[in-house]
Amino acid sequence: AYFLMSLPAGRLVAHLGYKLGIVAGLAIAGLGAAGFWPAAGLHSYPAFLGALFVLATGITVLQVAANPYVALLGPARTSSSRLTLAQALNSFGTFLAPHFGGLLILAVAVKSSLEVAQLSPAEQLLYRAQEAQAVQGPYLGLAIALFVLAVLVYLFRLPALEEATEQADRGHHTLLDALRIPHVL
Repeated sequence: AYFLMSLPAGRLVAHLGYKLGIVAGLAIAGLGAAGFWPAAGLHSYPAFLGALFVLATGITVLQVAANPYVALLGPARTSSSRLTLAQALNSFGTFLAPHFGGLLILAVAVKSSLEVAQLSPAEQLLYRAQEAQAVQGPYLGLAIALFVLAVLVYLFRLPALEEATEQADRGHHTLLDALRIPHVL
């Protein structure tokens, strides 16, 4: 999702602006997290992958909007410090989230493949259904938290930035234009 959706995310943020881009990223991520509920009910791996793709797309939009916004919030000489701090907090959250998510999702003992093979077909089906349903509550909670956060960011008065997006730049730019700059390449 990060590879495929970063350029469309940039276009979306250029169209919406940073604040609404952050709100859109949170809302898209919330939709992806909510998608785990029907995926678990369907017992469908492709549905889980689809929900995960939507969740990651929302995170991509969020980062495409938030990173430059954080960099532009103060003096240019300290923008790298602000961006480094924001990324450090992002990395810390990426470190903590799987730990707490694992505690919620894997709260019951997980059987090995050998133990599952020893169950009757009906017991295997029941066990797999319980495992799939174990993700529903945590991801529904995550979806609600993301939607609430999107509403709070929408209501919060963030400083408006005149140079905020490409809205003032009416020229068409391509990836090759960026790669012509030696440092970017």
